[in-house]
Amino acid sequence: MKLSVLIFGVSGFVGNYLAEEFYLNNYKVYGSDLFKGERMQDYVSFAASDIRDPNKIAAIIKDICPTYIVNLAAVSSVAQSWDIPQKTLEINVIGTLNILEGIRQHSPDTRLLLVGSSEEYAPLNTPINENGLINGASPYAISKATQEKIGEIYYGRYGINVFYVRAFNHTGIGQKDNFVIPSWCRQVAAIKKRGSDFNVITVGNLHVKRDFSDVRDIARGYRLVLERGTPNQVYNIGSGKVYELKELLNYIISLSDMPIEVRIDNHLIRPNEPASIWCDNHLIKKELGWCEKHSIFDAMHDMYEHYLNEL
Repeated sequence: MKLSVLIFGVSGFVGNYLAEEFYLNNYKVYGSDLFKGERMQDYVSFAASDIRDPNKIAAIIKDICPTYIVNLAAVSSVAQSWDIPQKTLEINVIGTLNILEGIRQHSPDTRLLLVGSSEEYAPLNTPINENGLINGASPYAISKATQEKIGEIYYGRYGINVFYVRAFNHTGIGQKDNFVIPSWCRQVAAIKKRGSDFNVITVGNLHVKRDFSDVRDIARGYRLVLERGTPNQVYNIGSGKVYELKELLNYIISLSDMPIEVRIDNHLIRPNEPASIWCDNHLIKKELGWCEKHSIFDAMHDMYEHYLNEL
């Protein structure tokens, strides 16, 4: 019998890559979201839903009884979570609870992957492993830590096979340009297309250090955790490499061969922004054989070329 996966939040940035990852590994792929995304492939069997609707979520799970479920449905922006804190908790926490209840009632053998974030951790200037202090400093981070606690309860009380990842920064073609790397790639590509002599790019704090991965590596990690991981275990997923944002920006600018002035916009600087977010990925590499196949520089080059063609 063919294995199957149901992806909630399938129309989002990561959802398209994750659907492809499972499809290429011979899974039947189901997806659900508020709407069917423009980039969604025909191999995804789609059903519209609002993750906050417990009856609809339960009905979808009952109908499919998938081998795996991945919950990508979320308010995924830290900045946005400050603007809509109530909705962030409704989607990220209550939505997760609705999936857990659907599994408990209708498909108890299904394995569930809950996608967390490096934002849950207290800042460190050294690589953070899975035992790092949880001390989220935004509604988004708190929501992700809370969904994990609820998952632990359902694992302990009902025996639901819940798995957890805490993903560090990742990017690629299709990510919205309110995120830093696609924003820079789009601005620099626009300057190249425009071809003027005086060009300005606006940025935030360039001196923080971040661990960035290509989204394709992250998607592969999600699949490996469900296939080979240990229930109720957290796995960090990130490149294990950290770069100052200034270095990444300079690389993107170098792709254009245009004179570009960099200006700081204080509105783009997050208050109390951690100086460094750095992944210790030893556990997922040792236990599951995950490794990085695409560098952040590969991802930035691909995004820049994509914006050149799109613009």
